[in-house]
Amino acid sequence: MSANVIEAGMDVKVHYKGTLPENGEVFDSSEGKDPLKFTVGKGQMIRGFEEELIGAALGDKKTFTLTADRAYGERDEEAILQIPRSQFAQLEEQTTLEVGFQLVAQMPHGPAPFTVCNLSNETVTADFNHALAGKDLTFEVEVVEVTPASSGCGDPTCGC
Repeated sequence: MSANVIEAGMDVKVHYKGTLPENGEVFDSSEGKDPLKFTVGKGQMIRGFEEELIGAALGDKKTFTLTADRAYGERDEEAILQIPRSQFAQLEEQTTLEVGFQLVAQMPHGPAPFTVCNLSNETVTADFNHALAGKDLTFEVEVVEVTPASSGCGDPTCGC
């Protein structure tokens, strides 16, 4: 295969725009920013995004739509939890909680972002689903650089 054709293990830089196909709303874009850099097959991107780029070449422009199962997955109702409001006492000393707030819970496995989706006097309903879970996503992508995989970022503490 040509050195300019994307395959697993290669470092890739792309410019992209992600939209919701039902209304065209842009949810992410590299416009006005450096291109997005990642190593294909390392799990740094959503699975479907990487799969769609395999076989693309330097300079290619592609538009593709990922179904929810190939993007951030379907919504999981078990990821919506009732948390005692008392656990937010320290935060509520500084601000007033509101529906729609995006917060991060410190869990044993690391930080877990969630959205406040309901409030009562006793509980906070926290949705730990990714904001784009359950949604199909359309991407417009331009491949701007393809290189063989690097041997890491140079940071000895990184583990890459």
